[in-house]
Amino acid sequence: MTPNAPGSTERQIPTEFDYIVVGAGSAGSVVAARLSENPDVTVALIEAGPHDKTIPEITTLNRWMELLESGYDWDYQIEPQENGNSFMRMARAKVLGGCSSHNSCIAFWAPAEDIDEWEEKFGATGWNAETAFRLYQKLENNQDDGAHHGHDGPVRLRNVPATDPCGVAVLDAAEQAGIPRADFNTGKTVLSGANFFQINAREDGTRASSSVSYIHPIEDERANLYVLPETQVKELTFDGETCTGVSVVDNAFGTALALTARKEVVVSAGAIDTPKLLMLSGIGPAEHLRQVGVEVRVDSPGVGENVQDHPEGVIQWEAKKPMVTESTQWWEIGLFSQVDPDTDRPDLMMHYGSVNFDMHTFRQGYPTSDNAFCLTPNVTHARSRGTVRLRSRDFRDKPMYDPRYFTDPEGYDMRIMTAGFRKAREIVAQGPMAEWAGQELFPGPDVQTDQEFADYIRRTHNTVYHPAGSVRMGADDDALAPLDPQLRVKGVKGLRVADASVMPELVTVNPNITVFMIGERAAELIAADA
Repeated sequence: MTPNAPGSTERQIPTEFDYIVVGAGSAGSVVAARLSENPDVTVALIEAGPHDKTIPEITTLNRWMELLESGYDWDYQIEPQENGNSFMRMARAKVLGGCSSHNSCIAFWAPAEDIDEWEEKFGATGWNAETAFRLYQKLENNQDDGAHHGHDGPVRLRNVPATDPCGVAVLDAAEQAGIPRADFNTGKTVLSGANFFQINAREDGTRASSSVSYIHPIEDERANLYVLPETQVKELTFDGETCTGVSVVDNAFGTALALTARKEVVVSAGAIDTPKLLMLSGIGPAEHLRQVGVEVRVDSPGVGENVQDHPEGVIQWEAKKPMVTESTQWWEIGLFSQVDPDTDRPDLMMHYGSVNFDMHTFRQGYPTSDNAFCLTPNVTHARSRGTVRLRSRDFRDKPMYDPRYFTDPEGYDMRIMTAGFRKAREIVAQGPMAEWAGQELFPGPDVQTDQEFADYIRRTHNTVYHPAGSVRMGADDDALAPLDPQLRVKGVKGLRVADASVMPELVTVNPNITVFMIGERAAELIAADA
């Protein structure tokens, strides 16, 4: 194991630090960067995957789709689904920067209602819109003017230019279908509106991931920060009730090395691998841990529960005219709408893609085209809940990830998704799309009834790759919340979690910037307790 950039041998790695951050992803890189601002503490940032600095397909945003099911992807096959697409795979990044090095960099502030709900409904005291908006401002360097935005933070947010003529036609058509153009990230919740996204990316096309934004500028300058790529944590170590460090290896069969944390360990391994690591370390549902042969340290039934996601369908048309051949990231437009009009947040979102997206339709026999565009309806607050479980006590085994798509007993998720398909057709039937929309490739015009849509969706749906909530925070007396509002793991000392797993409820929008915000908040909470 060598610290920092690939091939670096400039510094001897200590085995003892003040703080150890497990996972250099969207939140972990933020936590490590902020904690290491204090020159009097040492910080180890551990990442199972490689450093991203010298891998252009990672740092170049418009190549992000190449990363799906690649060597930089944990590529978790989901468990067989009783009511969903069992072919689906959950992409989770295995590289410095985590999923912010692997995604399409769609940059959203979460609606105020989302964050306030964490405090008001779930007992996560201190997690409210006022705090979150302050931290969004702190982290961003936004192209848009105005006091609402931050302009000197590490993360560049900019507007996608309106250079895709088919995309502009989609927005014109959406307006005629009752979805007006709207500005995103203004601090006001968009109930019904559409536009080109803001993205966290630099003007030269480099993604503004957590690693690019927070780690690259400082890793060679801060002697107190040790970045350890290609290093996997096998388990957390304890002295009694206190987490004292981690056991790591630099390959699947390597000899374990013990690293010690004098102050705290922060687990930021993501919504699938964070519960996996906690369970491997004896923190989780006691009966399940015993079944796989793990000694129970803390019976925490909420670990690996409450898994949420944004399930996504796809409706695609062959384009009559040539589609764009250059793009910031190929998924440049978002459309929000309300199926149930009495909600305080949009319950339907669509992404517009200027590419062929036949990942789950081609195997089912649907036609395809290299010159196509699509809309992807997704459910912003799906009510289905899934689980993460250990496959065995061996850290090398992939966890059992079961999102349980479309299993909510009221059928809400399928109802919203089906309404999204009908709305997508309504948009594309408007005049501005007449010169663009050719044959509907899938599901095809013969699919009309709720039952026909449901059959198509179950066989072909995808995900927006937004798992969250698997180690949620909540009130101190909430037995199903593994974390308290300070992100501390209940039942032990010296251990916190900071990543998407802490969300009590998944936010309405693409959550990556909110995970950055969680990292910022975690660093504040840790520093306050130091």
